[in-house]
Amino acid sequence: MHDISAEEGIISIAYNREVGEHSRLHQMAKVYLFASFSGLYSCPIAMTDGAAKIIENLAPKYPWLKERAFRHLTSREPGHFWTSGQWMTERKGGSDVANGTETVAIPQDDGSFRLHGYKWFSSATDADITFTLARVVGKDGQTTTGTRGLSLFYLEVHNSDGSLNNIQIQKLKNKLGTKQVPTAELLLDGTIAHKVSEEGRGVASISSMLTLSRIHNALASASAMRRVVSTARDYSTRRSAFGNVLKNYPLHIQTLARLEVEVRGATLLTLEAARLLGREDVGKATEHEQMLLRLLTPLAKLYTAKQAMSVVSEGLESFGGQGYIEDTGLPGLLRDAQVLPIWEGTTNVLSLDVLRALMKTKGGALQVWHDDVISRVQSAGQHKELSEAAEKVTKCASSVVGFAQKHSDVFDKAARDFAYSLSRTFIGALLVQHAVEAGSDPTDIYAAQRWCEKDLTPVITNQSRRHFSSDTADQDFQLLFKNYHDEGRL
Repeated sequence: MHDISAEEGIISIAYNREVGEHSRLHQMAKVYLFASFSGLYSCPIAMTDGAAKIIENLAPKYPWLKERAFRHLTSREPGHFWTSGQWMTERKGGSDVANGTETVAIPQDDGSFRLHGYKWFSSATDADITFTLARVVGKDGQTTTGTRGLSLFYLEVHNSDGSLNNIQIQKLKNKLGTKQVPTAELLLDGTIAHKVSEEGRGVASISSMLTLSRIHNALASASAMRRVVSTARDYSTRRSAFGNVLKNYPLHIQTLARLEVEVRGATLLTLEAARLLGREDVGKATEHEQMLLRLLTPLAKLYTAKQAMSVVSEGLESFGGQGYIEDTGLPGLLRDAQVLPIWEGTTNVLSLDVLRALMKTKGGALQVWHDDVISRVQSAGQHKELSEAAEKVTKCASSVVGFAQKHSDVFDKAARDFAYSLSRTFIGALLVQHAVEAGSDPTDIYAAQRWCEKDLTPVITNQSRRHFSSDTADQDFQLLFKNYHDEGRL
């Protein structure tokens, strides 16, 4: 898969930019086709893409870094192609890097640093390079706590003689899935690294890597869904039961059709994020498009990951007992899908990130989201078969904005449902728009109609049920902890 990734330009397409702003979309379309059949090689590919983006952004300040690594990360020659890791997670936790990062960086006379720390979950351990966070040790021997103490470091995993760069592999992780990708606990014991951010600007400097990792995660989710639904569709034409093939049973086809709608929605959402990223890559994105991308990135990641778990599980069920037998290769799809809601930020963590995007723009990002949704469905207003769906999407968009304006005091409890509402409504708009612009194909119209029949705004539904009140929060706590006795152990 390493050679195929290089030869197909899975990374280089996005940076050679032969088709300008559409290069990122071209790349992500290939990733969509590649991910679910790559043996999880899409994982190091995601981090490699993020590393290339970091280096491109840092090139003006660190030209040596582009000369040293960028040409390898974007090479189409298998022998020259490098992959990257992303070593963030330490023993104290994952998403809370500000308080969980204990790795320290000791300055050296030649301008390099020696890293000392323990990376608890390091995916793609066989990568050539990696970016990581650490705290610089000052002349007084002290480090700065919190986010302000984190700086970004570049390191190469191996020395020139092929030996590890003062890195000790403590153990390989025994994971539920993604077993094709080696994940390890690593001890950095004097690892040579180079600081590639201003001191204390590590999190900000690595943000572009996180953006790309999350979009790749969404693509992996959509790809996994597409694979299982396509395989189930084919199986329905071959498997006979009770005297007939499965495709001739309306109930079976209804089930698969519902999954197909989910796949289409997830694919459109993710590729729209990729399109916006492509415009940002070449400096064409407007301020509004940049705000929308900032919002869609966590939304696409969190929502498609939850879709993937549901769709892949239902898809396996459609194979009957074959879906449970390891010899078919199908159970591995479900195990691998389980990581999608977890890494690069859990659903709740990313729901809160959505709120941060709104707060940072003082609500501007939400208004941009609303206006974008409305503009996408306007042309369907007079469409005989799509007008009802377009009207519902329009009303839902306004109701979500209204909720944010009136009930910001319950955001801490409503964040998840709020993120789902933004995602579902936006997908509804994309499906309606696609149905119109694709020439009013009956199946596209039907997909849009079916999507818009669901509850697009669970945050409104659950607000009406008082799910976000302080009383309900207390009841939730009592429901969970009433008979729990803390004995200091699990």
